[in-house]
Amino acid sequence: MRRVKLFKGVEAEMAMLEAEINTWLGANNVELVSVSGNIAPQTHFAGSPDSFSTSDILVIVTYEVQHG
Repeated sequence: MRRVKLFKGVEAEMAMLEAEINTWLGANNVELVSVSGNIAPQTHFAGSPDSFSTSDILVIVTYEVQHG
């Protein structure tokens, strides 16, 4: 049976998000089916014409649990 795992991070910490996903994959007996993601548009801070906040990143991992 296929399952889905969601990971959420922020643009400024992409290396940490990548490490979290890789650690989870390594610690679980799963077969990776697919990985997709989305980055939210940057939100403009009021009063700061040249400054944008960090965007959220959502990564969707589809996997199957391996038995045995």
